[in-house]
Amino acid sequence: MAAPMMEHNNHSNNDLSHLNRTDNSKSESSSEDGNFTEDVVELVQKEIGGDLKSLKKVSGLLEKLTLENKQLEEQVLTVSSSVPLRVSAALSAAEESRVKLENLLEKERLLTNTLQQHLQGAQVWADSIGQVLGQLDTLERHMKYLQCLARIEELSDSIQQYLMTNSVWDAVGAIDRMASLDMGLRESGCSHLQAFLRETLRFWHKILKDKLTSDFEEVLTQFHWPFISPPTQTLSPPANAQELNSQLELLPEWYLTQVLIWMGNSSNFMDEKIQPILDRAGAKVNAKVELCRGLLTLAQEKLTHDAPRMLYDDALFCHLVDEVLQFEKELRGTHSYPRACPGVLHILLEETVFQKWLSVERKMAVEKVDAMLSAEGAWSSQYKDITDMDELKAPDCAETFMTLLLVITERYRSLPCPRAQLSFLALQKELVDDFRIRLTQVMKEESRQPLSPRYCAILNAANYISTVLSDWGDNVFFLQLQQAAVSVGDEILGPLGVMESGRLASLEGSLFESLLALLERLRGDMLGRLLDAVMRDVKEKAQPYCKDRWISLPSQSDQATMSLSSSACPMMLCLRDHLLQLQQMLCLPLFQMFWQGLAERLDSFIYEDLILYNHFNEGGAAQLQYDMTRNLFPLFGHYCKRPENFFKHVKEACIILTLKVGPALLLCDVLKQSEEDEGILNHQPSPESALNELGIYKLAPSDVQILLNLRSAWLSQ
Repeated sequence: MAAPMMEHNNHSNNDLSHLNRTDNSKSESSSEDGNFTEDVVELVQKEIGGDLKSLKKVSGLLEKLTLENKQLEEQVLTVSSSVPLRVSAALSAAEESRVKLENLLEKERLLTNTLQQHLQGAQVWADSIGQVLGQLDTLERHMKYLQCLARIEELSDSIQQYLMTNSVWDAVGAIDRMASLDMGLRESGCSHLQAFLRETLRFWHKILKDKLTSDFEEVLTQFHWPFISPPTQTLSPPANAQELNSQLELLPEWYLTQVLIWMGNSSNFMDEKIQPILDRAGAKVNAKVELCRGLLTLAQEKLTHDAPRMLYDDALFCHLVDEVLQFEKELRGTHSYPRACPGVLHILLEETVFQKWLSVERKMAVEKVDAMLSAEGAWSSQYKDITDMDELKAPDCAETFMTLLLVITERYRSLPCPRAQLSFLALQKELVDDFRIRLTQVMKEESRQPLSPRYCAILNAANYISTVLSDWGDNVFFLQLQQAAVSVGDEILGPLGVMESGRLASLEGSLFESLLALLERLRGDMLGRLLDAVMRDVKEKAQPYCKDRWISLPSQSDQATMSLSSSACPMMLCLRDHLLQLQQMLCLPLFQMFWQGLAERLDSFIYEDLILYNHFNEGGAAQLQYDMTRNLFPLFGHYCKRPENFFKHVKEACIILTLKVGPALLLCDVLKQSEEDEGILNHQPSPESALNELGIYKLAPSDVQILLNLRSAWLSQ
């Protein structure tokens, strides 16, 4: 029976687990109700099955479930009774915490008040201490200043002592420490201290340089170097040979100059002694070139080592560039070193060194431009008293500026790299544009007095720069650069348009075309202002002349001799004075442009404001023609052979106004007939041909008709 009872218990446990799972499933979702029913059916089927004798198990299962249910209810009651006690305990703890918090807040308030009172009392002490600290800071800075001075004096004394005891390299070390002190003061605002330190450095540098030079020459002399010819006997080494060797090793100072000296001293020896031996041996070697090549190796190594160290000192770097360029020039010229063989210029083309070179050139050029524009004689010409040499009347600032550009050109002309040359060309164009902007600024300051010498000097400067740049555009060197710019110029000069590239490639344009256009615009603007000023003066003086009674003047037959109208004298004198003044102040090309522009404006002014504004009798027309042909036109006859060609409106108007009555009436008929027959084909001569016979080419038939109407008063006689 035991086995069946255990089996029954197992079945009961399984049944409870099934019921629990079923209850959980029921609470989760109503959709699982069908599953619960199926579980119950499955449980009954499993526990009881189809055997009716198994129904006796139901009572045991029901008792067990009832007992478990009662235990669960007791547990629920126990938990429910303990909850109020826990809540009460929690409330008590919260109340206790609140009281403690209030106590803490009260303490915090008291401490805050106490601290505030303390801070207020301590502020006075803090202010007093701040003043003391400020004084201490000032004293500390003064102390450091004095310490720097003492350090400089100490180093100077050390250098002097080292040189007196012939401890050259200890002196070099002391100078190096002094240079380090100078580097440390670069961010300081103590300009006087820096100037004193640098002056001291230069002083000791010169003394040390002179001593090293002297020692170097002395050592070479004792070595009997250089050997110009083979020695006649074996030279015995000097007694202090080891000491001399060590000194020689420590002295490599004037290497570029020394290399050139070596080349020059050895040139004859190579040509007369070594080259014949090589020629007899059939060796196709140039002894002098090979010597130069070997010596160049030394210079190249030294320059490669020195150049990066001089990037941070503009003065030393400029000196290095000058020495390298001069060395290259003498190497190629004096010593005939082949162009195909590399020299030392490639060291300057290393990117870092080259960018530094460009930067220094730009900086130095801008400083020089500032200086030349602020100089006292910036706007006067140094050749003003020498007529033959002052054709362009360029002021000193413009001439000095173009000389500066020419010097820059000579410095980069020999560079072996077109890209580097184009970079310098871009710098030159930048400097020209900057100078143009400066000219414009000065011009605007002087624009209220366009007839002043300074204004004309600015105009001459713009014309001079434009003339020189135009000449440079035809120079072979810049034409070669122009071809290089077509292929690689985009990277340096900026993007070139298709049309611009085509013009450069075909040599129709120039590298300075854009700058020339800007300078031409400036020149035209300034000439326009100058002409406006002169015309304002002329128009003011010409008002009485324009308002003269031209319709009531006596005829020519009533006058013994013709003379200039008295009302025209102020205008003529004004014109003469301005022409003479500007002829002295403007260069010849600008003055030609000026007087031609003035003639054109005068022609329009007299025609429109005098002739078309008045009516003329015979005497008035004759007087006008006399004033123009015998007085106005000759004023401009000093500058051309046929000045009347620049006053075509006035000249032809005078012809119409002074026509005899018969030809005038005939001309009127021709013009009227032409108007009536307009659009009809006929064989009558055209009005233009009739006017041409009279010498009228500028005025249109309608203009001639207006002029004939101006003399209508005496035509009706």
